[in-house]
Amino acid sequence: MKVEDVMTTNVVVMPDTQQVSYARNLMLKHGISHIVVVDSKGKPAGIVTEKDITRKLRVVGPVWRRRPIDKIFIGRVMSKGLITVSPVKDIREAVDLMLRNNISSLPVVEDGKLVGIITKTDLLRVYNEKCKGRWKVSDLMTKDVITVTENHTIAHVTNLMEENKIGRIIVIKDSEPVGIITSENISFAQLEDPETGVPLEKIYFVKRISEEKKKVTLVSMLTAGDIMTEDLITLKEDVDAAEAANIMLNEKISGIPIVDDKNQLAGIITKTDIIKAIQ
Repeated sequence: MKVEDVMTTNVVVMPDTQQVSYARNLMLKHGISHIVVVDSKGKPAGIVTEKDITRKLRVVGPVWRRRPIDKIFIGRVMSKGLITVSPVKDIREAVDLMLRNNISSLPVVEDGKLVGIITKTDLLRVYNEKCKGRWKVSDLMTKDVITVTENHTIAHVTNLMEENKIGRIIVIKDSEPVGIITSENISFAQLEDPETGVPLEKIYFVKRISEEKKKVTLVSMLTAGDIMTEDLITLKEDVDAAEAANIMLNEKISGIPIVDDKNQLAGIITKTDIIKAIQ
């Protein structure tokens, strides 16, 4: 099966002169997590994903990074040095490119022209249609799961995502999954004061003691429990992996926690885990 057989031809693009707010609005409008960025001549110049936005939210340093995220130009956030694929290549080559480069989409280019995009979601559909009954969830799932508790800070969550190159983290309580945090949760959360750009992760109360002195008190911090998705879909290890793929497609999610008979976390199965089986 070739890339052109499964790719999406109606590609959502944005100009490289726009800001992050424009990208986030497009993602919400079209229900997507990848946007190809084009230059003034309409040629692909980069790609921006939810992960790119999440990654920039965790970094402190240059002045532009301390501005409100929505006011940052997309060129500062997008991934450059595009990795592309030809429409006539086998889909297994697309899978290999995604896995080797830890990316979730590939612009499809022919004769220098953007003709489509292929994503892990497109490949998940292939698995769902062609691979029913081949593997169980237990055969493909990741058993070493990165987790946090509801009380961990957003900074801790984003650091874990970046360090482990993952797009989601399970929130647990007494070894049971109670929520999940994804790049989307963080990318679309209001984490900054819209006027000042000051991170809302730490909220301070300032009290004037005298003309010369002020007392600053930490009131609260945004935590994993504040932004996690609580209505978890979970599966057991003996379920057909194609059923997991079908649920991801229908529910528009990218990972499902796997639980044992005691409802304790046993693993997670993601789009990445499933498309590996296509190789």
